[in-house]
Amino acid sequence: MTDVTRLLEAAHRGDRQAAADLLPLVYDELRRLAAARLAQEKPGQTLDATALVHEAYLRLVGDQRFDGRGHFFAAAAEAIRRILVEQARRRQAAKRGGDRGRAALDPDAVPAPVPDDELLALHEALDALAAAHPEKAELVKLRYFAGLTADEAAAALGLSPSTADRHWAYARAWLGRALGGGRA
Repeated sequence: MTDVTRLLEAAHRGDRQAAADLLPLVYDELRRLAAARLAQEKPGQTLDATALVHEAYLRLVGDQRFDGRGHFFAAAAEAIRRILVEQARRRQAAKRGGDRGRAALDPDAVPAPVPDDELLALHEALDALAAAHPEKAELVKLRYFAGLTADEAAAALGLSPSTADRHWAYARAWLGRALGGGRA
């Protein structure tokens, strides 16, 4: 049993010290994943990687039980996805100024814009994929939202690399059709 798994179990049982000890063990990897995901978002994000990690961590620790490190990072990918979708919806809300521009807070971010409407469309398509093919959707979340490599995502899901590659190809084609662009 790894330290991360042991601390996740203790945190689930209510051990506050375990939750505090867990953060330093996973923080750098979560921050790397969050930074990679934010780099794909459109400029003007009000969240930086640190804030995204903290928000995701608060949603994860304490009230969930994880079956090890892979399950934890899969849940982290889902939490990051949901936080970004919630933020995109807030930005689109008329009462919050709709599409008014904002100044970038992280000068180190290299933005590759994903407009809010595209993120929301991907979110809906990914939910539909999850209803039909849950394991393939989890693979997409790990690769796209958590930034894991193909091998890391395969290991997290307990898949062979060749099975993960087939799932990835299928999911990309499925999402591409769902989003109206052929291949994703």
